[in-house]
Amino acid sequence: MEMEDENGRAELGAKMSFLEHLDEFRKRLITCLIYVAVGFLGCWFFHEELYRFIAQPILPYLAGSQKLVFTKPTEAFTLYFKVSFIAALFIVAPLLLHQLWMFIAPGLYRREKRMAVPFVVFSVFLFYGGGAFAYYFVLPAAYKFLLGFGSDFQPMIKIDEYWDLTSTIILGFGAMFELPVVVAFLSLFGMITPRFLWKNFKYAVLLIFVLAAFLSPTPDAVTQTIYAGPMVILYSISIVISWIFQRRREKEWGD
Repeated sequence: MEMEDENGRAELGAKMSFLEHLDEFRKRLITCLIYVAVGFLGCWFFHEELYRFIAQPILPYLAGSQKLVFTKPTEAFTLYFKVSFIAALFIVAPLLLHQLWMFIAPGLYRREKRMAVPFVVFSVFLFYGGGAFAYYFVLPAAYKFLLGFGSDFQPMIKIDEYWDLTSTIILGFGAMFELPVVVAFLSLFGMITPRFLWKNFKYAVLLIFVLAAFLSPTPDAVTQTIYAGPMVILYSISIVISWIFQRRREKEWGD
């Protein structure tokens, strides 16, 4: 019978060994790969529709036929493959996050395991929110600015160049919007505090704008602010979240 200490964690006899952790990781990884593969196959049947959706942010600013171009025979097929793959990642994201939580859950206390549902729900919500923000606001503003300089020319944007930039921005914002969840998780374990986040606020803002300048496709202040603004807001929200989880930790753990 599995024994637990006063905090609800299983005793040493119930803990997994290093090899058992590796085996568990392998199982979770294989499950994730199966999810992605099934999602990819489903998305492949709609690869043309998915491409038309992902191309919308730039099409209004293209002259002439309003089409992107390719110069190699394999580029169109490769693009459809990439679009289907990324779409599959977005679709199966809840399942992947659930597998991640199931991998780390055995090492948590029972009170920590109760955070499973909020962790998955808010992670998925913020990931989708970051991608949507990039798609509907950041990308149109960026392409309008960039192609606005080409009024004297005929733009011929290659599909692979457009996809590389667009997918990087969408996935990047999806990852950046996970900041509150990461902060909540670290605060739950006492690894960071709201005081630490507030004390380093000015340095965080500086780092955010440096990162925005690096990621932004244009050097203008407006586009960089579009990048940096949400990150500053998310950092501010993270301070409040850290405070909430610190209070929760102190109440339940008596720290």
